[in-house]
Amino acid sequence: MKPLRKFLDSLEPTFKEGKLKSFYPLYEAADTFLYTPGQVTPGPSHVRDAMDLKRMMSTVVVALGPCIVMAMYNTGLQANLALQRLVEAGQITQPAAMGWRAAVLEGLPFAYDPGSILGNLLHGALYFIPVYLVTQIAGGSCEAIFASVRKHEINEGFLVTGMLFPLTLPPTIPLWQVAIGIIFGVVIGKEVFGGTGKNFLNPALTARAFLYFAYPASMAGDTMWVAVDGLTAATPLGAMATAPIALAEGATNVPLAVNMQAVTEGLQISWSQAFLGTIPGSMGETSTLCCLFGALVLIGTGVGSWRIMLAVLLGGFLSAWGFWSLRNFSDNPMFHMTPMWHLVTGGFAFGLVFMATDPVSAAMTNTGKWAYGALVGVTTTLVRVINPGYPEGIMLAILLGNVFAPLIDYVVVQANIKRRQARSAR
Repeated sequence: MKPLRKFLDSLEPTFKEGKLKSFYPLYEAADTFLYTPGQVTPGPSHVRDAMDLKRMMSTVVVALGPCIVMAMYNTGLQANLALQRLVEAGQITQPAAMGWRAAVLEGLPFAYDPGSILGNLLHGALYFIPVYLVTQIAGGSCEAIFASVRKHEINEGFLVTGMLFPLTLPPTIPLWQVAIGIIFGVVIGKEVFGGTGKNFLNPALTARAFLYFAYPASMAGDTMWVAVDGLTAATPLGAMATAPIALAEGATNVPLAVNMQAVTEGLQISWSQAFLGTIPGSMGETSTLCCLFGALVLIGTGVGSWRIMLAVLLGGFLSAWGFWSLRNFSDNPMFHMTPMWHLVTGGFAFGLVFMATDPVSAAMTNTGKWAYGALVGVTTTLVRVINPGYPEGIMLAILLGNVFAPLIDYVVVQANIKRRQARSAR
């Protein structure tokens, strides 16, 4: 690696003081990505810590690894299963991908085999990778432009944002919408507030929320969860929100106990499949198992807060149990969704592990983390159950938590100050 180090050192004067001075942030970003920065704190005392911003972001990417692999595998699996059903129904003669993907997969029959791990990965990668590349190009360009104008370094924060955002999207979303969404998330959700470390909203969720409200046809409904032209497929949350409620014989207002069984039998999925992630949904959010691995990595390295994760989990589970216990008094089908199904459907696990624990936009005090996590968990269930028109609530819940996080920390700090003043006055 010494030749590369010498090459970068030879370029530094050109970017730092020479003709390419305006592009120094790009050089600095590449240099610090490959090597540890040589600068140290100039003051007489400082703390040495192996966990800098670059390593923190890299740890999150490692934790996301299983979700990334699952995003490609499950996208391909759902497409191949759908193609297989169409062949069996006689609607098509042989399975084939849509558009340019068909040319890439031509001559590779295993690519359409639901039983082939490699085939599912390859087929799904043709949907995930373009979304990822567009995210990196569009969002990364915004980061570079703002860094150049402000004469700041390019922070590694976008490394995680650019990975999280594609995982929250359906596989068939138009790429131009991906570009618009991430530009909005980076510029409005982060850069206007000063960049990495100063944003109070999670940029990836801000981008996704923008797409949901600006282009709802591409982010909601049954037509975008499976990458097969002309085929619709509901997610468990979407199916449960519109599930019919059967009344007991002779009853007029007391519904029978309806749970996810009837819905999942129609979707042909089980709780274990939902836990593993082999169900329709956003590309990287379906697998609770992969999110569990990510949680272990983040907690083990100290990057993610276990207090926030546990508070979101308890808040979501207990509030879901509360609504479920009132199921016989409501004709809302979401009241009949059991708490255990809430934990494995939608983006609850993904949001709990990777979004709610964002160290910038989440609460920072230990007591505040409990309150913040509980707010996110309860709001998630509240949106899911009370507003069945929008069955997924984790995105809105986390953004709401982001808004209240500074206030929560302020209240906690002020309460600590008052307690200490009271002790000192004795």
